[in-house]
Amino acid sequence: MSSSDIKALVFDVFGTVVDWRTSVSRQAAQFGAKHGISADWNQFADDWRAGYHTGMARVNSGEDEWKIVDQIHRERLGVILEQYGFPPIAEDELAEFNKAWHRLDGWPDATSGLNRLKSKYIIASLSNGNIALLTNMAKYANLPWDAVLSAELAGRYKTHPRAYQKTAELLGLKYDQVMLVAAHNGDLRGAINAGLKAALVTRPDEFGCSQQADLEPEPDFDYFAKDFHDLAEQLGCE
Repeated sequence: MSSSDIKALVFDVFGTVVDWRTSVSRQAAQFGAKHGISADWNQFADDWRAGYHTGMARVNSGEDEWKIVDQIHRERLGVILEQYGFPPIAEDELAEFNKAWHRLDGWPDATSGLNRLKSKYIIASLSNGNIALLTNMAKYANLPWDAVLSAELAGRYKTHPRAYQKTAELLGLKYDQVMLVAAHNGDLRGAINAGLKAALVTRPDEFGCSQQADLEPEPDFDYFAKDFHDLAEQLGCE
């Protein structure tokens, strides 16, 4: 396809733009040290993240009422702190620790690569994270979004079609004028099913050594890149 047909790039954020696992693990280690707990903090981050997917699936299926990701993370945090043997902790401290997900470091190419892509396209988040979370993260990690958009605005989590379609509608664009950039094939498949274009950008270190990242595109993906600079080159950005 011609890159001139694309007017906006919208980005999955967790894992695609920011390194959630390393960032959460580091903050969890500090939190654990404060409370006298030793653990595998990478595993702690994985265990916390696992509740994110389960919580969203319950919302999309109608099994649970609408909850923003901050709520889903907080509910999961209560479960895993008990599993890891933490003592009782005041709610205000837990609320602050729950915001670890607002303080995630970008991948090394994130800010500079996004700025290159922004020179030619509208760039916006398309994350399941709630607006407040994504706004704080953008400030923390210096992410130069033109718009902070979220599945929260559609009332459905990805990979529900409305999460993608609502984003295009909010940008005033046709579905096929918008391309999702993500490191996860399942997310990109959801975008294609909703009428958007798809670009896989690989993040081989997202899960450490414990899981296999998506490193190969599916046949109908529109672009395949090793990082944001590679994608910018392919799209003709300066």
